[in-house]
Amino acid sequence: MFDQPDFDDHEALHLFNDARTGMRCVIALHSTHLGPGAGGCRFWRYPNTQAAITDALRLSRGMSYKNAMAGLPAGGGKAVLLGGGPAKSAELMGALGRAIESLNGRYVTAEDVGMSPEDMVNIARATRHVAGLPVAEGEVGGTPSPATSEGAFVGMRAGLRRALGREDFAGVHVAIQGIGAVGEGLAERLAVAGARLTLADIDRARADALGKRLGAAVVGAEEIMAIECDVFSPNALGAILNPRTIPALRCKLIAGAANNQLETAEDGRRLHRRGILYAPDYVLNAGGIINVTAQYLGERDPGRVMAQVHGIEQRLTHVFDEAAEEGLPPGEIADRMARRLIGRG
Repeated sequence: MFDQPDFDDHEALHLFNDARTGMRCVIALHSTHLGPGAGGCRFWRYPNTQAAITDALRLSRGMSYKNAMAGLPAGGGKAVLLGGGPAKSAELMGALGRAIESLNGRYVTAEDVGMSPEDMVNIARATRHVAGLPVAEGEVGGTPSPATSEGAFVGMRAGLRRALGREDFAGVHVAIQGIGAVGEGLAERLAVAGARLTLADIDRARADALGKRLGAAVVGAEEIMAIECDVFSPNALGAILNPRTIPALRCKLIAGAANNQLETAEDGRRLHRRGILYAPDYVLNAGGIINVTAQYLGERDPGRVMAQVHGIEQRLTHVFDEAAEEGLPPGEIADRMARRLIGRG
């Protein structure tokens, strides 16, 4: 583990195998300085175990930074459940729950890509260290997607103010990559605010249906990053901003909810040199973890939780201000702030 390119003084890396159910997962703990490592579980078909380990290492570090910048009493952790074997089932989720329970509260899970509130219910039969459990409408908890979409919307507003000098979205052209639960929720909010939208998703039928409902243009998934627009919003998988894609960008602001959008830190500097403002993803997309962590900690007031989600706008404004003062990429400023908060500054 210590020679992994994405190892960043992680506290622990756990590999679990349950022969009876076929459950195989990786749980990475980056930091528990501020509290238990909190971060969702991703269910994905990785090409090999090394790719799963790399993803867990990168995602857990992102959760450390995200939770610290959101002001949460939580560290950074992440689980990846390897697809390609047995289909998801209550038994498989139970085995995952037992693996989480064996860590004695050092890791708290929730939904991520490929997981659902129902999966959390099955995990919770084996451990109490789980958040994002189903709730009645208007209560704290449940799927993190609506809070993530809301946080991405207000965070984008902070970027709009800095990059375009705009206080509203009327007529602003936003190109959205990925319209899963978070991307769809963000698109709906932007449409109501008067933005002009271009959508893309690997599921073209889904993109066409949402485009028709919102009056948005739709392009192929391979075209969206080169669209001329004011804002490019990545809301799918990570590592999409790299030396191969950055030269093709034609936008002024990048603000989306996907995790780990930069392939490397150097890509943040590439964007900075091109004059493209990048909203650090783990600051902008913290709404979901704010919501589910509040549930885990016993918060009952949705108003207080939403106020914390709306604080994302001010936190990003602070990052942008400091980046402008020092002439540095916003990602470097956010990383520095986060590392100081987790005792590694």
